[in-house]
Amino acid sequence: MIELEGVPELIDPVMVAAFEGWNDAGDAASTAVAHLEKEWKGEVFAALDAEDYYDFQVNRPTVFMDGGVRKITWPTTRLSVVRIGGDKPRDLVLVRGIEPSMRWRSFCNELLGFAHELGVELVVVLGALLGDTPHTRPVPISGTTSDADLARRMDLEETKYEGPTGIVGVLQEACTHAGVPAVSLWAAVPHYVSQPPNPKATLALLNRLEDLLDLRIPLGELPEDARAWQVGVDQLAAEDTEVAEYVQTLEEARDTAELPEASGEAIAREFERYLRRRDGGGPSSGGHATADGGEAGFLRDGPGGRTRPPRPPRPEAESGAGADRGKDGAGDEDADHARDGDDAREAGEDRAADGDRDDGRGRATDGDRRGDQGPDGNDGSGADPQE
Repeated sequence: MIELEGVPELIDPVMVAAFEGWNDAGDAASTAVAHLEKEWKGEVFAALDAEDYYDFQVNRPTVFMDGGVRKITWPTTRLSVVRIGGDKPRDLVLVRGIEPSMRWRSFCNELLGFAHELGVELVVVLGALLGDTPHTRPVPISGTTSDADLARRMDLEETKYEGPTGIVGVLQEACTHAGVPAVSLWAAVPHYVSQPPNPKATLALLNRLEDLLDLRIPLGELPEDARAWQVGVDQLAAEDTEVAEYVQTLEEARDTAELPEASGEAIAREFERYLRRRDGGGPSSGGHATADGGEAGFLRDGPGGRTRPPRPPRPEAESGAGADRGKDGAGDEDADHARDGDDAREAGEDRAADGDRDDGRGRATDGDRRGDQGPDGNDGSGADPQE
């Protein structure tokens, strides 16, 4: 039974969800929701019963000391509310947890029950997938939905993905069948540096969420963390000729694919984002889904202590879609469309460090693009965009 006593009446509420695990490469999506909770001081009002959805041999509880007393934290999914004031007040219902081990349909129905009781008008699910994208370029972000009308109104991709999926894809479809508008946003994380955290991907997701919901998110130290992350990866890559050459191959493929996008309109859009922000002031074990619906674990360090990338793709595979084939970390619908790259707004902050001349839109690295087969760059889980 859903108990919502003590939760105030919400204003134009939107539910924003992210789940650790297959749909969360580099912990980018779950960290984005955690950032919203922290910056807006979210108050937890509900938690799902861990025994209903989790295998504790897969997601172990943890023991900690609290004032000399031993306590246990159980893996679960929690819901919190944040109130956003300003000229256009709006409330967010934040959902953060771990991809469930069982009873996914019941899990989604329970979340939809909360959405119904709270009057949620839109559900946005965040995900991150592993992709063939260089760390030196803006993070590709794809936005997808199963609703054709919503795709037109919000300038999103209508997912056509078919294949394995994760909780992101399942939740999005559950929302669609229940008549609740739902969108998935996916970030493509470089597969050769997939270890968390990845503040650059988190920043890109938050920037895209800002555009989608027309609100301003306080970013705190995240932009600086993203720059420091990129500098660190640059230094590691410079120490290994093989890695440096591989990154250069990805850069060339990405730049070639995006050259037509470097338009005056794209540049103007990015500049508007910059002005808007300036004027406004200031884990479950296992791998991650890929764009082709498969699973990829974190790359293991070699004898020298550095992560080694796979061999660069053959020349014929580097052009067009091949370069963009962003391994989905999640989902179905998104993988196909991971070309959104709205993280271009990130460009304002990353461009200096990247030294790249991204068009400001960072068209997603979509595995699908490569033949349209792909798990939707991310839509829901590793299969659903990879769903």
